[in-house]
Amino acid sequence: MFESDDGLPGREHTHHSLGPVPRPRIAARPQASILHADLDSFYASVEQRDQLHLRGKPVLVGGGVVLAASYEAKARGVRTPMNIGRALQLCPEAIVVPPRMSEYAQASKEVFAIFFDTTPVVEGISIDEAFLDVAGLHRVAGEPRATAKELRARVRREVGLPISVGIAGTKFLAKVASAVSKPDGLLLVEHGGELEFLHPLPVQRLWGVGPVTAEALRGHGIERIGQLAELGEQGLRPIVGRAAARHLHALAWARDPRRVETGRRRRSIGAQRALGRRARTPDEIEAYLHGLTDRLGRRLRNADRVCRTVVLRLRFDDFTRATRSHTLPDTTDHTETILRTALGLLTVAMPLIHERGLTLIGLALTNLDDADPRQLTLPFEHGPGPELDTALDEVRTRFGSSAVTRAALLGRGEGLSVPLLPD
Repeated sequence: MFESDDGLPGREHTHHSLGPVPRPRIAARPQASILHADLDSFYASVEQRDQLHLRGKPVLVGGGVVLAASYEAKARGVRTPMNIGRALQLCPEAIVVPPRMSEYAQASKEVFAIFFDTTPVVEGISIDEAFLDVAGLHRVAGEPRATAKELRARVRREVGLPISVGIAGTKFLAKVASAVSKPDGLLLVEHGGELEFLHPLPVQRLWGVGPVTAEALRGHGIERIGQLAELGEQGLRPIVGRAAARHLHALAWARDPRRVETGRRRRSIGAQRALGRRARTPDEIEAYLHGLTDRLGRRLRNADRVCRTVVLRLRFDDFTRATRSHTLPDTTDHTETILRTALGLLTVAMPLIHERGLTLIGLALTNLDDADPRQLTLPFEHGPGPELDTALDEVRTRFGSSAVTRAALLGRGEGLSVPLLPD
């Protein structure tokens, strides 16, 4: 009913059927033709590719926290984003390497070029994973499984990186299949075998089931997806609520009619800065917020987008989180307007920061829209106009993002800028 091919001799995937299915299921299409391609331990794999002495050894990419861990390190219990000190306690022989974001961005571009050379219907999820719709390619490229095998071979041959691929009739099942096939594997879930594959898996494989929800389900004796499916939507409601019950029940019965979408633009953009456990002064925190605002304002303008809502994200010393947001009367890509709004949110949150400490600050811009030069706001307010933003963008594009920086960030740096898909 489903096949596995990971290219590694002697390795097999075995799944057990739960017997006859008591109710009909809804399938998005009659053929398994959606691929989910996911690079394995992306940052760490790039480092092992480029540095021969790292191959086969536990590798941690990061500084204060683990941004990526090789599978050799994951086997010792290392996870992301774990503190580096804790990771080295679990795996003392691990080799810590600093991140090289430009190299990861280049590797991502090369892999996505292969994706688009395989099929024009590609939906990027992040820089290291995407959905590909290969329905209709059988006349030129063979069946989906053959297409996936060739894609994996090309990524290994042309970019030098391992990639896992899941194939199914829905996006959800394809993503689960790629996760099950890791590392460096391929797994096909045939039409008709969806529930046989899905139901024996732990409930954590369902989108939306995190540690809290998994613990709540476990308290009711539900550990496998098949058990959740049999409980039914009505039985789930007292445990997870009405909306989550409907969502999880649909996924548990392999219902996911979403198409692979191309050309979809981001609904939000964000950036964050980890601060560590050391106490920070209000001036320091404000300086980091300035840097995040500059970065996001430039991304907005480069993508010809405008935002209306500014969201401040905080993580405290006890690892709890909080958000504060404000919606502007008009959309904007003006850095000073965004900064003024963000600083207002920070001022309101400062008593809570003093009380609980701060380990991470983030900023997100939401309610995005395409910039439209025909819809201009009359300049009633005094202050720097868009000319300053434009001039700074041009300088940074020509000489690098650090060519011009705020005085408050001197000696502190702008922090890591994680490579992203185009906005």
